[in-house]
Order: sequence, then C-alpha cells, then structure tokens
Amino acid sequence: MLNGIGAPLRIALFRRIWLASLLSNFGLMIHGVGAAWAMTQLTSSANMVALVQSSLMLPVMLLSVTAGAVADMFDRRRVGLIALSIGFTGAATLSVLARFGLLTPPLILAFTFLIGSGMALFGPSWQASVSEQVPPETLPSAVALNGISYNIARSFGPAIGGVIVATAGATAAFICNAALYLPLATVLLLWRRVVEPSRLPPERLTRAIVSGVRYVVHSPSLRIVLWRTLSTGIGGSSILALMPLIARDLLGGGAQTFGIMLGAFGMGAVIGALNVGTARRFSSEAAIRACLLTMGLGVAVVALSRIPVLTAAALVVAGAGWTLSITLFNVAIQLSAPRWVAGRALATFQAAISGGVAIGSWIWGHVADAVTTDHALMLSAAALLAAPVLGLWLRMPTAGDRSEQAADQLADPEVNLAITARSGPIVIEIDYRVDPDRARAFYGVMQAVQLSRQRNGAYGWSLSRDLADPELWTERYHCPTWTDYLRQRNRPTQSERALHQSAIDFHLGPEPIRVRRMLERPFGSVRWKDDTPDRAGPAEVLPLPTNVTSGA
Repeated sequence: MLNGIGAPLRIALFRRIWLASLLSNFGLMIHGVGAAWAMTQLTSSANMVALVQSSLMLPVMLLSVTAGAVADMFDRRRVGLIALSIGFTGAATLSVLARFGLLTPPLILAFTFLIGSGMALFGPSWQASVSEQVPPETLPSAVALNGISYNIARSFGPAIGGVIVATAGATAAFICNAALYLPLATVLLLWRRVVEPSRLPPERLTRAIVSGVRYVVHSPSLRIVLWRTLSTGIGGSSILALMPLIARDLLGGGAQTFGIMLGAFGMGAVIGALNVGTARRFSSEAAIRACLLTMGLGVAVVALSRIPVLTAAALVVAGAGWTLSITLFNVAIQLSAPRWVAGRALATFQAAISGGVAIGSWIWGHVADAVTTDHALMLSAAALLAAPVLGLWLRMPTAGDRSEQAADQLADPEVNLAITARSGPIVIEIDYRVDPDRARAFYGVMQAVQLSRQRNGAYGWSLSRDLADPELWTERYHCPTWTDYLRQRNRPTQSERALHQSAIDFHLGPEPIRVRRMLERPFGSVRWKDDTPDRAGPAEVLPLPTNVTSGA
C-alpha cells in the first residue's frame, strides 16, 4: 500500500496533519449523530430532520468562493486556524445549551450552520495546501487519502456517536466534537509553512473573488466537472439526509441503529476511496457512470429493504459509489487548476458538492414529508440511474496533468512612460501575419487563446483581420491596471504557454510578431502634471521594444 495510495503517509508533515484531521472528522461525524438524533427527539417533521444536513452543508455552498479567495490571498495555515476556532465555538456553545436543556430545533440548525461555516472556510485552505505537503506525483493519492480520512470517520464515527448518544445523550456528542478540534489546531500551530514571496502585491478580496469566478467561467472542462458534481450531490444526498428516518421508520431502530447504518455507508466510502487508482485507469466518463449506477442500485435496495443486514450491505455499495465519484471530481479539479487559483477552484468544487447536498437534502426532505421515506428514496435512485445520460452533453474531460504547473516567470516589460501599479486600463495589441490558406486553423487556435487570456485576467478580448491586408491579424485585450496586466502575463501554465506559442508559430516572415502595450485614456479622464507618475495619462502608445515571447 505504501508504494501506492499510502505513499504520502511517508511524509511526516502530511502524516501528522492527516491523523489530526482524522480525529477532527470523527468529531464532526459524532456531532452529526447528536444533532440529527436530538432533532428527531424535538420534532416529528422529516423536513426538519433533513435540514440538519442542509444547515451543515449550506455554508459551504454560500461561503466557499470567498473562502477560496482567502485561501489564495493569505497564509493558509492561519486561515485554517481561524476556521477551526469558528467550528470549536459552535460545538462548545451547543454543548453548553444541551447541558442546560436549552436546545430547540432553530438553535440546533443555527449552531450547526456555524460549524458548517468553519468547515467552509477551512476546506479550500486545507485542500489547496495538500500540494505544499506532498510532491506532485503523489497528489492524487494524497487527495484520495483525505477522502479516506473523512470516510474512515464516517464508517466508525457514527457508530461511536450512536453509542455516545444512547448512553450519555447529545450533550456528550457535542462536547466530544469540540474536544476533537484541538489536535488539528495544535498540528497547524506547529507547522512551519514555507511561503513563496510574490513580486506583486496580493489582490483585494473582491478582485480575487472575481478572478476565481472568471477562471471557472472561461474553463470549459472545470465547468463540466462542477455541473456533474452538483447533479451528483443533488441525486445522491437522499441517503445522507434521510438516514435517521431510514433507521427509525424503515428499520424500526434507535440511535444505535442510526449510527450503524451511517457506519456501513462510511465503510463503503472507504472502499471506494481505496479504489481511486483502479478507477483512474478508465476514462473519467466511464468511471463516473459506473459510480452513479452503483449508487442508484444501492439506494433502491435501501428503499425496499426492511432487514438491517440487507440495508447495511446496500449502504456499503452506495457509499463506495458516492465517495469514489466525489474523489474523482476532486482529483480532476486539483490536477487541472494552476497554483495561483487552486484555492478558488477547490472552493467552487466544494460549493458544488455542498450545494448539491444542501439542495438535495431539502428536496428529499420535502418529498419524504409529501409521500413516504421509501418512496423518496426510490425517486432518488431513479434520478441516479438516469444521471449518466448527462454525459451525452456534459462529458467528463480527461483529468489534467502537471503541465498545469506554473510556467517560468517572464521579465517585466520595459516602459518609458511614468506609470504606477494602479495605472490603467492597459490595452495589449498583438499583430500576427498568417498565410491566408491557414487562416481557419489559426482562428481555431485563437479561440483557445481567448479562453486562456480571459481566465487569467484579460477582458474585452477581440481578434480582427485587416481588410486591406488579409495576412494581418490583430489580437486585442484589456487588463484593469498595470499590476493586473503583470499578473495576467505570468499566470499561464506550461500548457497555456505552449498554446500561445502555437499561435505565434503561424506567424510569417523574418520579422517577429509585434506587441504593443498602451495606456487607455477615455476622453475627459486626463489629469496630470508634468514629470509626475501617470494614473490617468495621455492616450499614447508606450514606446516599448518588440517582444516575441508567448507571454505577450
């Protein structure tokens, strides 16, 4: 095992963080049992029971994009510590309320939402920091191990939680969760993270959020993964949302049965995560289809079964399909997103899966109230069995490789106009001479170049062809400020640089392509004094030397 999925555990830093996160995940599972069972004791509404899961996952959907921007802007270790403090506060407060008999359904949901908010802030920083803890070749195994950590806790944590709740009540479950935040906080405090200095100042939070959203919008492969993740979360969340009702209504059990059933689902999840390497030998689409069909069959058996052993076996099957699919989505994101936007890309993934679970939990809770629990599960099974049809329109892309690593930094262009970091907008024009017989092929390459420029920070992109000189093509785009242009220029990955070079290779003649960088000055905006740096300077071409690099 240590030569395969267990290889990252040889690295001391990753091993310590992994073990501490395992304990934290145990605490979260125990909290889930306590909160869900406490809710069943306070209300008979299936919808309120399902909302426990929604309240835990909804913050991840709502806050993940912001959390991802924070993860890319600030020290990820410190962000993780703050996030753990938020979760600890929620768990400790619930413990006090439960101890004094002050729990109500709204309070359970409110403080579970607070714990979920800590998860939302912690997730992107933790996941994006995995690539700092292990070498690139072991990253897929490290991602799978993090999934295994969560699902080992899911396998045994709920059963332990069921015993705790049955013997000592929900108060003990909440106290246990609060205590198990402490090992992970200690490990992060002791981590001496090496921070790579940046030549440029960090983006403002709003700009960083926009940059992350823009990257996803202009990345077709990431959009497909996110849509498939969302749909899988909606279809498969019925098990997570209705598990207390499966234990109580379908199997006639109590808190211990609930914990055992959750443990069976988690055991299947561990089995699924351990088989990530095997699944990646097949195409991404084939692997995801197999996972969806496996989940659908498992959920259908759960809906029909009234025998605990058969239900547990079906939950093992459903859990394997669930976690394997989520891990494959996660690996696809981590291997495709470049370092500068890794936290934000992972945050959108977190938002997609958590949003799917939150939305699905709400849907299946209402369906169970309207009909019955077993009928709601059958409808969920039907949705999962039909989900592979989405692959006809949203086919899973081939997972990225480490060519998505950042390319070498380019030297800053020479400028002869006095400007500041905030001067802008900056306009870039690149002239290519292309054989008319190759015009169609060049245009196809430039469509890919457009997406590359836009996801790295450009806007207002256009491509023009000279009417009087058909060989001459001009690419034109904007960046908000000079600093934003320098970021955009150095964000392309190795594969994107190769794409830009393929466009340059169409250029004819002995003369290189011509690059012009200009400071755009809208009419009426010019306010300057002689010999002062220009923040709103004259509308003139910067007198720069010709630049033939693919970074423009």
